[in-house]
Amino acid sequence: MKFTLFFINVLFTLHSITIYSLPFVVFHGISDKCSNGGITHFTELLSNWSGSSGHCIEIGNGEWDSWFMPFPKQIDIACQKLKKMSELSEGYNIIGLSQGNMVGRGVIEFCDDGPPVRNLISLAGPHAGIASIPLCGSGIWCILEDSLLKLAIYSNFIQAHLAPAGYIKIPTDIANYRKGCKFLPVLNNEVHRNSTYKKRFASLENLVLIMFEKDEILVPKQTSWFGYYPDGSFSTVLPAQKTKLYTEDWIGLKMLDEAGKVKLLKVCGSHLEISTSEMKKNILPYLLDNVSTTVTKSRSSGLLWPLSFDDEFSGVVEEILQLHTPAETVSLR
Repeated sequence: MKFTLFFINVLFTLHSITIYSLPFVVFHGISDKCSNGGITHFTELLSNWSGSSGHCIEIGNGEWDSWFMPFPKQIDIACQKLKKMSELSEGYNIIGLSQGNMVGRGVIEFCDDGPPVRNLISLAGPHAGIASIPLCGSGIWCILEDSLLKLAIYSNFIQAHLAPAGYIKIPTDIANYRKGCKFLPVLNNEVHRNSTYKKRFASLENLVLIMFEKDEILVPKQTSWFGYYPDGSFSTVLPAQKTKLYTEDWIGLKMLDEAGKVKLLKVCGSHLEISTSEMKKNILPYLLDNVSTTVTKSRSSGLLWPLSFDDEFSGVVEEILQLHTPAETVSLR
């Protein structure tokens, strides 16, 4: 998106322009933390480019709690932190990274009396669920997580102690998913329709869904766009528009889409691997979407030259950012 301001006025000339853009917050993915270099650099780049204040919101100790703290508690912690940030009172944008989108969407839908969210910018979000769970490596908590997987994924114990279990959706075990999964069926209004959750989600000004073409962490990768397997089968992946979540409009996704507010974007990398040029193309415009300007004028005569925001970002060295801890997946088919 290119922002260009043209001023032609024989009575006034531009003395100064002050640009105000909404702040944004970042929710990182699993096995990660706000202090990690990739997350810090990502946040700083977007903040510098947009002129927005950017904040990564940490929940607990980050890495450990991203695995073992259930989502209702994660969301409550995030909600309380955001409500204490006075600069968000006029609205803000959320950038979700992978599992961080579950926290971000939970804030949008569940956080009572929280500051208004304008845009949700989702990178590799498991919105419709996943059919495999990531393994984080060989550390002690990863060994514990692997052991928990050997138990029933929809048991009360695992749902209470393994965060990713809250959005595992095995298409060949839908009955147990709806009965035992404690988080995603609530977030997606699958069982008990909550009009407040739908109203809050549908109030977004933009829902930006970014899928990574080489993503092997999310199974299927189309879950980034709310696409998923049909109930009872792994044979194909339905686009979002053919799922019941969309056709019956459980959360307002169809409403947003028909209003032109859903942006389905694609980048070429693996899971959460994104270049600076892709960031500027796919993320930055939605941080500038609510830009307002204050113009101070002084009397003069003459023609003013155009001011282009593109000029601000020219000459930036291209980088590839890796925004997650490398992981493997284990199939639950």
